[in-house]
Amino acid sequence: MMRIGIDIDGVLTDIEQWQLDYGSKFYYEKYRKNIENFKGYETTDIFNVEQGYDDEFWKEYFIDYSINVEPRKFASEVIKKLRDNGHIIYIITARGSFLSHSSNVMLYEENKKIVLEWLKKNDILYDNIIFSPEDKLDICMENNIDLMIEDKLANINKISKKIPVICYQAGYNELCNGKNIIRCYSWYDIYAKINKLSNT
Repeated sequence: MMRIGIDIDGVLTDIEQWQLDYGSKFYYEKYRKNIENFKGYETTDIFNVEQGYDDEFWKEYFIDYSINVEPRKFASEVIKKLRDNGHIIYIITARGSFLSHSSNVMLYEENKKIVLEWLKKNDILYDNIIFSPEDKLDICMENNIDLMIEDKLANINKISKKIPVICYQAGYNELCNGKNIIRCYSWYDIYAKINKLSNT
């Protein structure tokens, strides 16, 4: 039995493709700008724009993203199986914090409500949820997390110094590798690798 931490954006959702789709629509229609770096993590990097333009983009699209973005295929199914196998699921997200695009768009409480409704609507079960403006490594340590599923390069590098991290494949994290980093490409790939970890 493990305590498993799961990030939302980039892990439960495919924010990489969403940013490319919606960002290219917004920046082309409004500023005739194209994708300059498809492997960028932030939309500022992808479209090579200043923060002000980016704030405008997220102001227009963040609520729609939060409510309507599709979860990744089989995320709900695999998480149910993990819980049936006795694992404890912690959702750990920066949503609503100063680290999130939501901080300029809506109040923390409204953001939290939307996240909880999205998880419920998409049948994503969990035992605990932590809205974390703090360092995710500290959160993992405080909650005795045994394994974190994450996509952000900085978080993966930091957390993997202490516990194993499943790195959900994205262009912006493809150079990330090292001890305690397990790269995965789909939710059933995650399930197979967690089962393997559990049996060793």
